[in-house]
Amino acid sequence: MKVVETHISDVLILEPEIFEDNRGFFYEGYNKQKFAKIIGSSVEMVQENYSYSVKNVLRGLHYQLIHPQGKLVSVVSGEVFDVAVDLRKNSPNFKQWVGTILTSQSKRLFWIPKGFAHGFVVLSENAELLYKTTDFYDPVSEKSIRWDDPELAIPWPMSGEPVLSEKDRKGSLLREAEVYTRF
Repeated sequence: MKVVETHISDVLILEPEIFEDNRGFFYEGYNKQKFAKIIGSSVEMVQENYSYSVKNVLRGLHYQLIHPQGKLVSVVSGEVFDVAVDLRKNSPNFKQWVGTILTSQSKRLFWIPKGFAHGFVVLSENAELLYKTTDFYDPVSEKSIRWDDPELAIPWPMSGEPVLSEKDRKGSLLREAEVYTRF
């Protein structure tokens, strides 16, 4: 698996080795031993989530304050712009973000460690995402930062207005958000 580093060293783009022929393709999307070597420690994935959304649906920027989740994100169908925002107060990259295009064609994976908010917008007519997490979903500790926070100034590459949940419409501005102090 090829590792593509980003300007935030903990956030990685992973390009799996794809075996393709006239029958189709195969690739290994996750291998605990190989993944531990890539990120430098053993990480246990405890939950897998599947998300389907239509064009311009923007989900995020979500994080769990009490039960932070590392996420390994992949796109099974379609295309998204996926974003990770560093919310680790003691990090030299605090308040910085990384964005990448994920597609079912490229089969790239996006590793977002604990301490980050996560969000994505669907660029294709629809998209299906599969992501593994290092902790269980905990709605009580879930927080949301506004997708259009002026301090972040993320240039979401969508056409038209985003389709948002009520929770995401009511997200906090970054300057008012609770952030991680233990990472």
